[in-house]
Amino acid sequence: MNTVILDSTGLDAAPAPVPLKDDAAIIGLVGLAHASSHFAHLLLPPLFPVFATEFGLSFSQLGFLMTVFFIISGSGQAASGFLVDRVGARPVLFGSFLCFICACLAGYVAQGYAGLMLVAVLAGLGNAPFHPVDFSILNQRVSTRRLGYAFSAHGLSGNLGWALTPVFLLFFTAWQGWRSGYLAAAALYAGILLLLVVKRRYLRTEVVSHAHDAPQGRGMAFMKLPVVWWCFSFFLLSTMTLAVVQAFASPIMQAVHHVSFEAATTMITAYMLCGALGIFAGGFVAARMPHHSDRVVAWSMSAGALLIVLAATGWLGGFGSMAVLAATGFAVGVGGPSRDMMIKKATPKGATGRVYGTVYSGLDMGFAIAPLIYGFFMDRAMYTATLMLAAVFLTLSVVAALGVGKRTPV
Repeated sequence: MNTVILDSTGLDAAPAPVPLKDDAAIIGLVGLAHASSHFAHLLLPPLFPVFATEFGLSFSQLGFLMTVFFIISGSGQAASGFLVDRVGARPVLFGSFLCFICACLAGYVAQGYAGLMLVAVLAGLGNAPFHPVDFSILNQRVSTRRLGYAFSAHGLSGNLGWALTPVFLLFFTAWQGWRSGYLAAAALYAGILLLLVVKRRYLRTEVVSHAHDAPQGRGMAFMKLPVVWWCFSFFLLSTMTLAVVQAFASPIMQAVHHVSFEAATTMITAYMLCGALGIFAGGFVAARMPHHSDRVVAWSMSAGALLIVLAATGWLGGFGSMAVLAATGFAVGVGGPSRDMMIKKATPKGATGRVYGTVYSGLDMGFAIAPLIYGFFMDRAMYTATLMLAAVFLTLSVVAALGVGKRTPV
C-alpha cells in the first residue's frame, strides 16, 4: 500500500488524470457498496407492522431499534474516518460486509425483541465506515472533472438501495415468510463482497501520513473549524426528515387514509426512486454550479419542506398525499450531489476520512434521535404533527446549508 507524505501544511498533490473506463469502474463499485449500506438501513423498518403483530411491540420500541442502529453507526463513523486514513479504505469496507452478513443471519433466527436488537447492532457496525470509505475512494481515485457526476452516482446508488429493500423484503415475506428475506439478503451481501474482493485494485486508497515536522495535533485540528460543525448540523437536521419517511410514513398513510400495507410500502419505494431521479438531475446541476452548492441545497430542501406540509394537511386524500411524499424525494434528491460538493469544499486537504466521518455522523445521529421523537407522537396518534415536525427540521437544515456556504472559501 502506498503512502502519501504530507508537508507541514497538510496539502497533498493533485491526482493524475484517470481514464474514463477506470473512473467508471471505481464509481460503479463504490456505488454498489453504497447501495448495500443503504439496503442495511432498511433491514428492519419495512417489517415494523409484521414485528408489531408477531412480537407485540409498540412503535416506540420499534423506533428504538433504529436509534440503536444509528447511535452505533454514528459513533463508529466518526472513529472509522481515522481508521480509513490510517489503514486505507479496502480492509474497512470488507469488514463492513462481514457485519452485514452476520446481521442478516441474526434476523433469520430472531425470536423476539432481543434478536431484532442484535440485527440493529450488527448492521450499525457494518454501516459505520461507509461514508469515510466511499468518499476517500472517490476523492482520491476519480478525476476531478468527473467528481460531480461521481457524487451524483453515489447518491443515486444509495437511494436505489433504499428503494430495493422494501420490495425485496415484501416479496420474500409474501412468498416464504419474512425470515426467508433475511436469508436471501445474507446471500446477496456475500455475492457483492466476493465481487469487491475480485475487483479490489479499483478500491485502493493512499494511507495519509504527516511529515515529522508537521504541527502537533494536526490530526484533530479540523475539529476546530466552525464549518465542520455547520456541516454536521445540516446532516443532523435534514436526516431527521428522511427518518420519518422511511420508518413512519407507511403507518401514517395506513392510519389516516386507510390505504393497504402493500400500497403504503410501495410509496416508500416510490419516494426512493423519485429521490434517485432527483439525484441524477442534481449531478448535472452540481457539475454546472459548483460554486453555488449551498444555494442549490437550500432551494431543494425548501421545496421538500413545502411538499411535506402539503402531504400533512391531507387535502389531497390518500393517493394524492402519497404522491406528494414521493415527490418530496425528488426535491431533496436534487440537492444531494451539491451537498457532497459543499462538504468537499469545506474539507481540509489530507483529512478526507476524518472530516467525512465526523460530518456524516450527523446523518446517523439524526436517524438515531428522530425515531424517539416521532415514536412519541405516533403512539399518541398525532400523525399530522409528526409530518409537520419533519417539515420544520428540513427548514432548519436550509439555515445550516447557508451557514456552510458563508464559511467556505470560494
